[in-house]
Amino acid sequence: MDADNLGFPVFDADNHYYEALDAFTRHLDPKLGSRIVEWCEINGRRYHVVGGKVSRAVMNPTFNPIAKAGAMHDYFRGNPEGKNPLEFLREREPIRPEYINRDARVGVMNEQGLEKIWLFPTLGVLYEELLKNDPEGVTIMATAFNRWLEDDWGCNYQDRIYAAPYISLADPEWAVRELEWALARDARVVVMRPAAPITATGQYPPTHPMFDPFWARVNEAGITVVVHAGDSGYSSQGYANDAFSSNFSGGGFGPSVRMFAIERAAYDFLITLVFGKLFDRFPNLRIASVENGAEFLPDLMKKLRSIKNKTYNYFDEDPAETFLRHVWINPFWEDDVYEVARVMGTDRVIFGSDWPHIEGMPQPLDYLTELKEFDESDHKLILHDNAEFLNTPRPV
Repeated sequence: MDADNLGFPVFDADNHYYEALDAFTRHLDPKLGSRIVEWCEINGRRYHVVGGKVSRAVMNPTFNPIAKAGAMHDYFRGNPEGKNPLEFLREREPIRPEYINRDARVGVMNEQGLEKIWLFPTLGVLYEELLKNDPEGVTIMATAFNRWLEDDWGCNYQDRIYAAPYISLADPEWAVRELEWALARDARVVVMRPAAPITATGQYPPTHPMFDPFWARVNEAGITVVVHAGDSGYSSQGYANDAFSSNFSGGGFGPSVRMFAIERAAYDFLITLVFGKLFDRFPNLRIASVENGAEFLPDLMKKLRSIKNKTYNYFDEDPAETFLRHVWINPFWEDDVYEVARVMGTDRVIFGSDWPHIEGMPQPLDYLTELKEFDESDHKLILHDNAEFLNTPRPV
């Protein structure tokens, strides 16, 4: 399969920007900086202080200089040369215009052979966790962040770049208002982290009835909700360092259970949507799991199918079928996509390169080699049609 002769356009459902230095503060009341987000300098490096806590989730949140796109590709391929992970990150370059500017990004998309992209945060999916005990603070941060997003990227730029506003369920009424704001700007997707939100009255699953007004409006508008990997606050129960920055290294350079936190968070969030019968109440919902991996799917589907008989008369249909009707999966590029397609069907698999993050592909269409055993119709589904379907509002 040749990128120059595909015969159809490509929709990359997982692209990222690197946030501007004032992404969280441009629209934030300076008086709230110490409560929400502000910059500090430690040993000559700049870091964000979020909710009074220094965030080290990203080594250099100014992103200048930055490691090259796909720098850790060989590491995630299995590290065949046995390198220390830091070796992959030694080569840095000045931040590129396409990482921070939408017109430059369109030009690079043309070079890369991409027609359309979904665009997600880098830092923006990490900071709710640090503010989780201040639900109002979460909404203040997300509001300011989304207004910056509209300034610099827009929710829909030239019908090619679809940047996703960040939504938290920490305040259900705010979530509805922010969704309305996004819809008014032709947002095609909104993004949230896979986590049970903490509200002013406590922590609840995303299927709790208090969140039904939000899901009802999503259902009515027919917009897709993307559940994207981020800091979901998962505890390693003492088995590993829980700092988000230890995800790849396990708190050192040996393996630890912390390496599986992203998959665990997605597994729990997605299966809870079925257990909580969210799709029964809102049958027009479409959920896309992006950058959460897919190795958990066979076990998740097995549990869904086995639970039906154990919970007599609870489900109206096989819960696995409910899941398959409402959920789409973007696997990690290193996942076995053929296994994902076997479990979900090729009509539920969406391509996302994670470009230009270090753990993604050096170039988005490097992924074509991972799809070589599919036929042309499946290529088109995975590389374009499924994402295009999710990107098209389906109001009721």
